[in-house]
Amino acid sequence: MISPDSKPRCLLHMDVSARIQDSYSRQLTQAFVSQWQQANPNCHIIYRDIGSSPIPHINEGWVAAYESEPEQRTAEMQGAIAFSDTLIDELFAADCYVVGMPMYNLTVPSSFKAYLDQVFRRDRTLQIVNGTPQGRLVDKKLLVITTRKYNYRVGSGREDRDFLEPYISAIFKVLGLTDISYIHADQLALELERKQSLANATKAIHQLALTF
Repeated sequence: MISPDSKPRCLLHMDVSARIQDSYSRQLTQAFVSQWQQANPNCHIIYRDIGSSPIPHINEGWVAAYESEPEQRTAEMQGAIAFSDTLIDELFAADCYVVGMPMYNLTVPSSFKAYLDQVFRRDRTLQIVNGTPQGRLVDKKLLVITTRKYNYRVGSGREDRDFLEPYISAIFKVLGLTDISYIHADQLALELERKQSLANATKAIHQLALTF
């Protein structure tokens, strides 16, 4: 039983698919969130739809603000970096994250790369210690639910083409987040295998949501 005095848990739910209708990754993240809410009735959900509301790419004004010390930023610089601050505030507010991540051309969608560029900040999510960046997203948990046309798992013969999972693991480690779980719904291009793959992913999602 959850103590009435306990702090409500917070989940950051992100969808990355450019497809709004008939998106398998969106269906799977929603299945996770629904199950997680049942296991955590005293909770808060933050939702960020990167697929339908793309993250702007960083530009010259953003870089100028990033390279300036916070107290030296002009009003224009603060405006250029304000949305970045909003995204970072969401990361810090949440205890755990679930991301629906389709594989596009062997890696993450460009919209998610734009998101990462916005949240990598030496004054917020990173601190430089003796010339080495140290991430501040410690004690967080991340679940990445991927959807892929084919099987890229170890032993599939395609594992050397998977630039999605290794990239996500490496990039979030820089931010200090190492507790990462993956659930893959793969072989979705193959009609006979698709149903079973989605069923397996849904079963894994329901199990993990109870303890995540």
